[in-house]
Amino acid sequence: MKLLSALLLLALSPTQTAAFAPANNHAVVKAAPSETALQMGPPPSESLLAETYGEGSRKYRRTVYTHNEWVKHRSSDRFIRNISSMINSGVYKSLGREVFATTAIATFLVVFNAITGGYTDFDGVQHEAILTALPQLTLPLTPFTLLSPSLGLLLVFRTNSSYGRWDEARKFWGLNINHTRDLNRMATAWYGHDGIPVDPALRAEHLRQVSLMTWAFVRSMKRHLSPPAEDEEAFVAELNARLAPEQADAIIAAAHRPNRALYDLSVAIDRLPMHFMRKNEINKNLSIFEDTLGGSERLLSSPVPLFYSRHTARFLSTWLLLLPFAMYEPFKGSWNHVMEIPAIALASLFLFGIEELATQLEEPFTILPMQGFCDKIGANCDEIVGWRGQGLDE
Repeated sequence: MKLLSALLLLALSPTQTAAFAPANNHAVVKAAPSETALQMGPPPSESLLAETYGEGSRKYRRTVYTHNEWVKHRSSDRFIRNISSMINSGVYKSLGREVFATTAIATFLVVFNAITGGYTDFDGVQHEAILTALPQLTLPLTPFTLLSPSLGLLLVFRTNSSYGRWDEARKFWGLNINHTRDLNRMATAWYGHDGIPVDPALRAEHLRQVSLMTWAFVRSMKRHLSPPAEDEEAFVAELNARLAPEQADAIIAAAHRPNRALYDLSVAIDRLPMHFMRKNEINKNLSIFEDTLGGSERLLSSPVPLFYSRHTARFLSTWLLLLPFAMYEPFKGSWNHVMEIPAIALASLFLFGIEELATQLEEPFTILPMQGFCDKIGANCDEIVGWRGQGLDE
């Protein structure tokens, strides 16, 4: 009964994402401006309930693991911890209406069939049907058994393709992290050529510009891939805080901000006094940045083909909405078939949950810790350009 009560609470809770509800009925959660500090982990206790699921919760899914998190992740009590937190799951709360719909059908079916086919009271006494003119509502289980493999294949492909998109987006940012370090390392080590004396102050300024423009590119890319309401204010504030006014204004005013920041980085590299062959090697990193930017734009603008997603959702919804009729007879061993109700609720929760996970992963950028990546890149580049380089070793 505790499990049934928890499922009913989950189903009746207000939701933001529902397959059977119009998109414009979602509760609107005003996202707070992004901060430089990494936002991850569970929402603070003072947060609105609406931010624990749906769109408002995505900023809390930007997790970054260290050794301590991995120890907890693979601990032996992870199964108990995950089961005990089911009623607090943001994914399950997003499915409240779907689970309520299938559970309501199962409840109606148990009551209706008891009225039309007879029932057993609490004392174990069997009673005749109240409405003898109406038949009991049931379906054979065989069609659902035959269709189960097909539904499973659809869900597997749906989740695999969505995870592949998340993995590709994460690899793009991994390339950004790696090649920003590579770019600044080469610029720092190769500064100067042909034995020409190096002015330490001019060198520091040139390399500082390379570091700043490197950060400006990834920060502009993060803003380019984030919702304006979440990141615009913080983006403008960060650029104004770190860049010269004319540099910040040029990037902010650009129609395509990452392209402008990449152009400024190219100009900063061109100013470095070094052999052109070395500059060519450094500029190869900028081509990689163009690739990661273009690949990210492709992921953001092109979802999994909509007809596939819609067919999967329709198949799954129809299958689960009709499942109570096929599951009525198998539960004849329980009192008035009542155990069908929690069984349908659980089946709906888990199967709808698979589709919900795929939908949440399909657009990966708002669940990636991009702000943390930008902060890491900025800190690493600032450190690298502060090292002594060619001509300053002694």
